[in-house]
Amino acid sequence: MECFEINGQKKLEGVVSISGAKNAAVAIIPAAIVAEGVSVIENLPSI
Repeated sequence: MECFEINGQKKLEGVVSISGAKNAAVAIIPAAIVAEGVSVIENLPSI
């Protein structure tokens, strides 16, 4: 698996477009819970 190591004092922020697949939702929801600030999740199937 590929990974990125971020070093420095700058915050990492931005927008990521991911398809509304069920398997993608399984990873997105926990990531949004542990992230600081507001997370907006759209275009997900009802699971």
